[in-house]
Amino acid sequence: MSTATPVKPKAGLEDVVAGESAICYIDGDRGVLSYCGYDIHDLADMDHGVSFEECCFLLWHRRLPSRAELGDLQTQLAAARILPEPILRAMKSMPHVDGMDALRTLTSMLGHFDPETALSTPEANYRKAIRLAGQLSSLVATWGRIQAGGGHIDPDPALGHAANFLYMLTGTRPSALAARAFDVSLVLHADHELNASTFAARVSAATLTDLHSAIVGAIGALKGPLHGGANAEVMKMLLEIGQDAGVERAEEFIRAKLARKEKISGFGHRVYRTEDPRATHLRRFSKSIGDKAGQPQWYAMSDRIEHVVKAEKKLNPNVDFYSASMFYSLGIPIDLYTPIFAVSRISGWTAHVLEQYQNNRLIRPRTEYIGPAYPQQVLPIDQR
Repeated sequence: MSTATPVKPKAGLEDVVAGESAICYIDGDRGVLSYCGYDIHDLADMDHGVSFEECCFLLWHRRLPSRAELGDLQTQLAAARILPEPILRAMKSMPHVDGMDALRTLTSMLGHFDPETALSTPEANYRKAIRLAGQLSSLVATWGRIQAGGGHIDPDPALGHAANFLYMLTGTRPSALAARAFDVSLVLHADHELNASTFAARVSAATLTDLHSAIVGAIGALKGPLHGGANAEVMKMLLEIGQDAGVERAEEFIRAKLARKEKISGFGHRVYRTEDPRATHLRRFSKSIGDKAGQPQWYAMSDRIEHVVKAEKKLNPNVDFYSASMFYSLGIPIDLYTPIFAVSRISGWTAHVLEQYQNNRLIRPRTEYIGPAYPQQVLPIDQR
């Protein structure tokens, strides 16, 4: 057995390279985020960017689809959005729990009803990835609708992935602007290299556990407030300030929190030293969706808060800050904000799990031992 001392990493494995991947590249100093070589600003362009379905194909295949390939994937996703009846019954019988708790349990249950649950070939795992991408969207939308007292709505195969989610949640077919804004938000959240939940999924997959188990592990990691949930906290903060309070009140509120040295949710990032490139697009959609919904105050307050925090703390908004007000203006309940993250990130999670399976080696890092000196003497119990 080797006695070599491992290199001491920084706390939280910061900047430690833990593996190779062809899926996502981040340059935090320059504010670059790319999927398989494509800049996020090009992928998320309002008029010339890609749909979430195209983004899924890109992450799974490392290239954008042809028109025929996209059509095939859209057909498969449409079929996958129909949830098994036992899942719907279980959802309706569950107590009122946190949305992430429900998603974790229901995703695990999906593994029992997958037609290829016992197969682990690359082809079967790819088909499972497609089914999970369609199913998680339906799970979250249906859960939100049931918790609001409504009945579940069957997906409409004529609608795209983003539009279907909003339709199944609200019962109303969304406008073109709302559908595209939500579509872009799904693209922006689709992958982010080795974040906590993706790393959890890859560690699980490295044991050769099944795809559903690896994804449940990722959901468990996302549930933690240091990973998911910041946009929900941002919206709660805006509501605490008050929808009729105005930007002056918002500034007073934030300056008071800063004076008390309290953290402002939605600012700063572990990787980016510049503006989070995803926030650039969500800022614009926060304004346009808020204006369209007759709720411009959320963007106005957020804009003022951003200016104060940047001036006082030199912190930039991250992906969560403007997604909060955009989701709220779309009529999405706050409890669904983190589950929606999973609706998007299932594309990246499954891409990483499939990549892990392709060239697998059990992930087994080391720790630096800081306990009592070796060797310790075992004393008789009456001498301890």
